[in-house]
Amino acid sequence: MRFRFNPILFLLCSFAHCTYAADGLSVTPADTVPPAVAGAGAEGAAVIEADSLEGKKGNQIEATGDATLSQDGKSIQADRLLYQQDTHELEADGGVVLKQDGNIMSGPHLQINLDSSAGTMEQPRYYFRDNDARGSADVLHIQDRLHFSLDNATYTTCPAGNQDWLMRMGELEMDREEQIGVARNASVEFKRVPILYSPWMDFPIGNQRKSGLLAPSFGSTSKGGSEMTLPFYWNIAPNYDATISPRKISKRGLMLNNDFRYLAPTYGGEMNLDVLPGDALARRNRTRFSLQHDQALTSRLRGHVDYTRVADNDHFRDLADAVNTTSRVNLVQEGVLNYYADWWTASARAQRYQTLQDIAAPIAVPYARLPQMTLGVRRSLAGANLSVDGEYVAFSHPTAVNARRTVFSSGLGYPLVSQPAYYVTPKVTLHGTYYAIGANNVAALPDASRILPIFSIDSGFALERGSSLFGGDYLQTLEPRAFYVYVPYRNQDLLPNFDTALADFSFTQMFAENRFLGSDRIGDANQVTLAMTSRLLDKNSGAERLKVMLGERFSFQSQRVNLGTAAASTGKSDILLAASGQVANFLLDSEFQYDPNQSHTQRYNVAAHYRPEPGKVLNWGYRFQRDTLRQVDVSTQWPLLRRWHGVGRWNYSFPDSRILDSSAGLEYNQDCWTLRMVVQHFATATKQTNTSFFVQLELNDFVKVGSDPLGLLKQSVPGYTKLNDKSAYPSGQVLQ
Repeated sequence: MRFRFNPILFLLCSFAHCTYAADGLSVTPADTVPPAVAGAGAEGAAVIEADSLEGKKGNQIEATGDATLSQDGKSIQADRLLYQQDTHELEADGGVVLKQDGNIMSGPHLQINLDSSAGTMEQPRYYFRDNDARGSADVLHIQDRLHFSLDNATYTTCPAGNQDWLMRMGELEMDREEQIGVARNASVEFKRVPILYSPWMDFPIGNQRKSGLLAPSFGSTSKGGSEMTLPFYWNIAPNYDATISPRKISKRGLMLNNDFRYLAPTYGGEMNLDVLPGDALARRNRTRFSLQHDQALTSRLRGHVDYTRVADNDHFRDLADAVNTTSRVNLVQEGVLNYYADWWTASARAQRYQTLQDIAAPIAVPYARLPQMTLGVRRSLAGANLSVDGEYVAFSHPTAVNARRTVFSSGLGYPLVSQPAYYVTPKVTLHGTYYAIGANNVAALPDASRILPIFSIDSGFALERGSSLFGGDYLQTLEPRAFYVYVPYRNQDLLPNFDTALADFSFTQMFAENRFLGSDRIGDANQVTLAMTSRLLDKNSGAERLKVMLGERFSFQSQRVNLGTAAASTGKSDILLAASGQVANFLLDSEFQYDPNQSHTQRYNVAAHYRPEPGKVLNWGYRFQRDTLRQVDVSTQWPLLRRWHGVGRWNYSFPDSRILDSSAGLEYNQDCWTLRMVVQHFATATKQTNTSFFVQLELNDFVKVGSDPLGLLKQSVPGYTKLNDKSAYPSGQVLQ
């Protein structure tokens, strides 16, 4: 088992080193030296202070009464120190305390050689400052500065007087030279009940990787029943490793999850293979294979592979335990080459998808791109901005029409005015497209081409003024913007559609030349977009406290290019209003879209967050889209009683009259351990749901036992704080 013994190692190593004297020993009675000088000495020299110093036979020096040996920020304190000058042997008796960098080891007796660092301490007790770890042993054996061991040792991060959890080891050996630790007869007790045991384990010292068993995880889902996973980590080489995770699913059988990672100076990636032979419920073999690979072929040429494939449509719905995984329907399978030059880029791609169908709600299979090649040029010539974009792609589909599409677009923009406060930039673009129709052409579409000029002018300016509101000094801005675009009409009804859709109307799309995403449709336009943005900025920090945006598009002629049978749009566009800001611990983000032609709200999103301190968060959101979407999303993490915290999420769809994703849980945070219990219920398909249970016990800075809900909580509750994470709190103290 790969437990975190790093604190133990660092502590003991520092103590073994602290007795080494490189430049000899000097002795000084404490009552004859000023306090500022009593602990000083040459670099590497040791200084002894005591109430009484006495020379003994055989070159011995005895220091008694609050005796201290100091050397390079390290110290040994005892009631009595006996130092042998010729052999550099040191014997300490009575209340022996070793200190270094706030770390402490104490015991009744210490015998050590200051040259070799070899020695023993009886009944040692230790304390490690960085994570408040402590423990004890029968005997500490120091072989040298790189090798030592403890007999019958204990370890915990619980505070003094609290032993809620404790690790006991018959023997603990540390080898700093090989960076390996070995524990024998190791067991972990929680509330005096053994929860883990291993007769032998080795583990890495420091942050390097080491092969071995990881902590097991337990869980349960409504589809698979109870589960247990026991991962084994294999450190194959410094730049290769693998995790092999047998996962026992009570209703289905034994699944083997295999993850392999590799890294080299010019390439790296990860490969996953999951195998469930003979699923007892599905009565078939279940497999998943995925590969993520990145390669630098030269300083400018990069390659990328992203490939995922599963054996059946229900793989993620049956075997995953998170809604973001079960909702995957199109698994990408692609290879890409990218070339980056100083002012141009090029790429070549082969891409297809595996579509996982839901019988109750089938979806269209996307086109494969076999291949796709692109070229992009960006240059500044005589103050003008030149852009050239080219694309060739062969679209392939088993049943729909196939074709080869070539796109060429060249634009030239010249900033007539370009100042920090205002700008005017006209731009002219020529867009050309050619289609060579291929297989499955049941509609007898001919080869076709389209050439369109596009003209646009983007302009705006910014005004600023000081403002005093709510007792603070702010800078208020007013930023009008006007964008005009003209595209002549071309009938495109006979052109195929491979990858084009109408873009969502947004503040980004309002200032785009084409209202469609993709190259199969170029929307006709003779329109101007007017927008206004106002910000409230904190004068001292520059933080944006409030932003309000208002925009509308006005068409001077009817828009005739559409997809399918959509009606042509005329006159005014929808009005967009967005507001976001932060006041104290409240955050607001909202966007409204209003249709003035039909006098109704088209859509809106509102999200509010209240985060007064770490461990306290309340999120509320509502999304509305006329005739299609009405969802509420509420999530929270909040203290309940004493050390108990509640956490949960509720995401509900009103048109579907069902819960899309919900979770509820309790967290108990003690001084040195945390217990998490979470249940999640989510939709996996149109008429399918799954329920997962998570129970995890985390022993601080040591090990986690059970199924891990942290990924779920961080995704489901924006602003979630891990209660025992000291770095998340300004004071460094976790919540009680």
